[in-house]
Parts: sequence; C-alpha cells; structure tokens
Amino acid sequence: MKSHFQAVALIGKYKSLEIAEPLLKLADFLVSMGLDVVVDNLTAEHLASNPYPVLALDEMAGKVDLAIVLGGDGTLLNVARMLAPFDIPLVGVNQGRLGFLTDISIDSMQRTIAGMLRGNFVTEKRMLLNASILRGERHIFDSLAFNDVVIHRGNNSSMLEFEVRIDGEYLYNQRADGLIVSTPTGSTAYALSAGGPILHPALEVIALVPVAPHTLSNRPIVLKSESKLDILMHRADEARVRFDGHTHFDLHCNDKVTITRYFKPVRLLHPEGHSYYHTLREKLLWNQTP
Repeated sequence: MKSHFQAVALIGKYKSLEIAEPLLKLADFLVSMGLDVVVDNLTAEHLASNPYPVLALDEMAGKVDLAIVLGGDGTLLNVARMLAPFDIPLVGVNQGRLGFLTDISIDSMQRTIAGMLRGNFVTEKRMLLNASILRGERHIFDSLAFNDVVIHRGNNSSMLEFEVRIDGEYLYNQRADGLIVSTPTGSTAYALSAGGPILHPALEVIALVPVAPHTLSNRPIVLKSESKLDILMHRADEARVRFDGHTHFDLHCNDKVTITRYFKPVRLLHPEGHSYYHTLREKLLWNQTP
C-alpha cells in the first residue's frame, strides 16, 4: 500500500503507563504497512520494551512527516506547541472520551489511521498565539499558545489592574480577576466558561475575554488575527500568566505582555467525514433533549 507519509512519530500522554500497550501495537501496525516509526523520548521512558528509534520533539524536524498523539486534548496541545515551528501535521487519538482535538477512538485507531495513510483525511489549519513578556526594556520570557494566554490573580490576592492596547490604540483599563486571550481553538475551553463566544476553528480571529470584571459592561471582544495586543500590568499582586494551562510565568507590576498571532499554523489531520459541529453536539451535550 502506498502511503502519503513515510516516517511517523508516536507520542503518548506523559507518564501514562496505560498508553504503552496501544502505542506499541500501533507502532507494529505501522511498520507492517512499510512505514518508519520513531517514538518520542519522554514516551519511551515509560515503555517497558521499545524496539524503535527515539527522538526528542525538537529533534524531529526533517526526520518525520507525521506525528500521531495518543492521550487527550491536553497532550495534543503540548505537542502542537513544540512541533508547530517544524510544520509536522498531527493526528490525535483519544485515550478516553471524544476530544475537540483528539477525535479518533483508541479502539478503532488502526482501521481509521490506515485509511488516513491512504489519503482519506481532511486537513485543518489552526492558528496559535505568540506571547512575549517585557520587564522594562528587557525581554524576559516568551511562549506559544494553541488554546489561550491567560493572565490571572493568585489565590490570596486582590483584583488585578491592567491596561489593554490594540495595535497601539488604547482600549481600556480593567479591574478583574484575569483576562483570557483565546484562539478559536481555545474558545471552547476556559474562555467559554468565562462567557466568551464559541468560534469556529477555521476563523482567523482572537477573542479577548475578561474574567469576573469589576465593571459589568466590560464584555468579550473579538479581534482580527493580525492585531497586536499589549497588556500593561498596573497592579499585579501574585499575578501569573499561563499558556494553555501548562507553561506559566509570574508577573510583576509594570510588566508588559505582548501577544500576536504566530506566523505558522498547526496542521491537524482528521478522518474523512469529520464534523466540528458533531463534536460540539457531543461535548456540549446539545444532542440531549432539555
């Protein structure tokens, strides 16, 4: 069988022992189809026996042309941020319940992936955010985000105070528990629970969603994806910025967080017949009668 891909990386949920058996079965299956297989180095640490070559994520550029992620949406988010600069397409296999990103069942993954390797797939391009933190004139931290960049207060601190500018133009001063800057992918994550809109993942926009704002007239706003967003911290007791709920950095008063669209998208591959609206119905229980 001629495949659209030749070298495949397998990446499992971090420190998940139960992923070892299905991952190795999938590896054997892919090899039987004539493909080369490598395993992520952190995943390999939790495999009792691994006969396949091992690579770190940042070593995969130019060496693999597809990455299959076994776990859940959180695992795929982390992998996507690491592989985005290398333009390696991703396939998500969910370990348990259907995910927004990991939409292939672990029980049917061999049959489904075999069809995708023959070219029976659809491609989605999803935008990411690039965030940088300035302290005075010094650039002190940066990170990518697939879902969202979230500025939030600590457990024992009072409201944050910050100024927001869009493309250099003053938007508002805000007192709130935090601020969510979300991609369309992240619109069904934390931003949704804070009252943000659901955005179709094909859109190229950025949502700005305040968390418990002091002034109730401060509502979510959707920006064009080319916008440059500057957030200047005026009061930042125990403030922290998080990227996809994973990477984080502590903020000080007068720190500036600058957020722009990352220049490369993530490419997600789905089986033929994939429907974002079907996933919404399943995940948000819209298929249930009130």
